Amino acid sequence: MPGTIDTTIEKLERTRVWKSIFRSGTGTSTLHRALAIQQNVFLHLFPTKVRRRMLGLGATWYLGVLTLGTFLILVITGILLMLYYHPSVPQAYADVKDLKFVVSSGLFLRNLHRWSAHAMVFLAFAHMFRVFYRGAYRPPREFNWVVGVFLLLLTLLLSYTGYLLPWDQLAYWAITVGSNISAAVPLVGDKFHFLMLGGHQVNANALLRFYVLHCVILPLTAVLFLVVHFWRIRKDGGLYVRKSEPAEDESAPAEQAAMERS
Repeated sequence: MPGTIDTTIEKLERTRVWKSIFRSGTGTSTLHRALAIQQNVFLHLFPTKVRRRMLGLGATWYLGVLTLGTFLILVITGILLMLYYHPSVPQAYADVKDLKFVVSSGLFLRNLHRWSAHAMVFLAFAHMFRVFYRGAYRPPREFNWVVGVFLLLLTLLLSYTGYLLPWDQLAYWAITVGSNISAAVPLVGDKFHFLMLGGHQVNANALLRFYVLHCVILPLTAVLFLVVHFWRIRKDGGLYVRKSEPAEDESAPAEQAAMERS
């Protein structure tokens, strides 16, 4: 029986479907493991080998990982909150009241979502400050720095669009003030204000647009940038690269081997 299972697995591994999914093949060597990780979108975040100094515990340990953790908490709690929320006027305010007084653990769920959002903004800023002051935006990491700036902007936009969803007085006037500030931008301010609110004032159209932005467009865009961000971290190296290390010259070994042959 075990021999039959092994034979079936070997036949499966030789099929075109298997080879189209697992392009690196199978094996236990370091090369096979590296290829399997590099060619899999779910595994490329994890290297086959890690330098010992990369695992050091510092004062700003894993700020990026903590930011990702708060984002995952926001995704999970946001999906649960969507089960009890209707993006309509005045039902949105009634749903928020039900979450506080009627739904079991609804207040805990909403507060967990809100405080995780505050923590994500704080951790994202702290992570950006750390990267800046450590000089990790220098080549070859300049592209990943730009990706991180976009992630910071997406974090702020997620926080801003979620502010209107409770549909209370604080949310209404906060978005009114913020949208009026955007309308003061020269040339494109009025058009951007109308596009953002779906009209000239904060109403049901604005609530629906902010809901779609907060729950669909911005989270999916953030996930896309996160995948690119973590992929570039593994390709470019982490923050703990020593500044005194010289840049690697890939042509040096080849030139040395040619000189030895001659």
